[in-house]
Amino acid sequence: MPTGQKYTVDPARLDGVVSEPLFAAVAAEAAKQNVPAFAIGGYVRDRLIGRPCKDIDFVVEGDGMAFAEAVAQRLDAGPVHVFKNFGTAMFMLRDLQVEFVGARKESYNRNSRKPEVAPGTIKDDQERRDFTINALAISLNTGSLGALVDPFGGILHLDQGLLRTPLDPDITFSDDPLRMLRAVRFATQLGFTIDPVTFEAIQRNAKRLEIISAERIHTELNKIILAPRPSVGFILLRESGLMAEFFPEFLELAGAEEKFGIGHKDNFYHTLQVLDNVCAKSEDLWLRWAAVLHDIAKPVTKRFVPGIGWTFHGHEDKGARMVPKIFRRLKLPLDEQMKFVQKLVALHLRPIALTKEEVTDSAVRRLLFDAGDDIDALMILCRADITSKNEKKKDRYLRNYELVMQKLKDVEEKDRVRNFQPPITGEDIMRAFNIPPCKLIGDIKTVIKDAILDGVIQNDRAQAWQLMLEEGRKLGLEASGHPEP
Repeated sequence: MPTGQKYTVDPARLDGVVSEPLFAAVAAEAAKQNVPAFAIGGYVRDRLIGRPCKDIDFVVEGDGMAFAEAVAQRLDAGPVHVFKNFGTAMFMLRDLQVEFVGARKESYNRNSRKPEVAPGTIKDDQERRDFTINALAISLNTGSLGALVDPFGGILHLDQGLLRTPLDPDITFSDDPLRMLRAVRFATQLGFTIDPVTFEAIQRNAKRLEIISAERIHTELNKIILAPRPSVGFILLRESGLMAEFFPEFLELAGAEEKFGIGHKDNFYHTLQVLDNVCAKSEDLWLRWAAVLHDIAKPVTKRFVPGIGWTFHGHEDKGARMVPKIFRRLKLPLDEQMKFVQKLVALHLRPIALTKEEVTDSAVRRLLFDAGDDIDALMILCRADITSKNEKKKDRYLRNYELVMQKLKDVEEKDRVRNFQPPITGEDIMRAFNIPPCKLIGDIKTVIKDAILDGVIQNDRAQAWQLMLEEGRKLGLEASGHPEP
């Protein structure tokens, strides 16, 4: 778990903020309307710690939507997008997303995270925030222009690298259970520690996640996975009890069993090491998801075989079959992203096997054919999967991977196998033997594909055509006499 401060908190970073065009326009409009206005939340937090931020939130004690229209007009920005159901308005200013909302106070029904909302003051608005570091505000009002408004000690907590709720954490998390996932997300992204009292409240309220939609859960989970070290968040999700509520399959990876003095590694921590290793090489969310799920079926395929030890035979195939079920439950996309993850889970042992034996052209061709354009992503995952504490063994595998990578390059340049289309189509076979669609066509195509991948013939139409005629004769088919087109 992260401990201590990761950033330098510098109040001087707020100096001059009110002279910047956007803030000056908000301050001028606040003075004109005689309406209190404040910059609040993530932007203030990130400015204090010198972290980039692409969106800015403003709170006004009044009509936030009308105020947004007026400010946008002053800046010649727009268009202004109004969300009446939420009482918010938003416009883009160059690459900044600027949002306005009226200050409000909230009350919650236990069975919903959607609150009853009423107009309020800046104090009311700060009280409803999730964490003290997100309740920090900058005054844009005459008489206190540029002053930091911090009723809950947020700047101290920011300096301490601490996540704490403004009010009773049991109330904060029971009212909106999504805030518990946000606590884990911020701890992971910022390298902060969750205050012990706050963390205990998360543990007590973990089951409240049942009222949160899968879409909102996976949004926060994806942000954790996209952090520099997602393992931090996954450990917090486990220790808090949150993981059990939406990702039990991952939780089942935890633990190392032993029989007759023979144990296996803890696949929970192994997977997190693989995930962190992938993150050091790629920012691709779905490649990171492949790392999360690559060993997901090990608990259900685990067996102890006397004389051999622990085995997980077929966990890659079983895991690939589990991917759609997990994606469907979490409401993750079921299109190409899911298929990409599924493919990498299914193939993740193939390159590893090539490092343990002499690499043949045939094995490399088949891997290139099956992986297609995803071969580079697969190799990143497989290199990340080497987590042995035996440095000599680890170095040997990594050196072998360099040989495999060169072999992949050589075979691809010579045989053009990656994503190759079979040189003989089903229509060719039907015309050559004057037969209707049937199973024999698929059988002949498979023989041709295997012959190319095994190096029996080249990836060449003329050679494939000749093999098709020979295979047809074996199957009792008579050539129609049509020449090769």
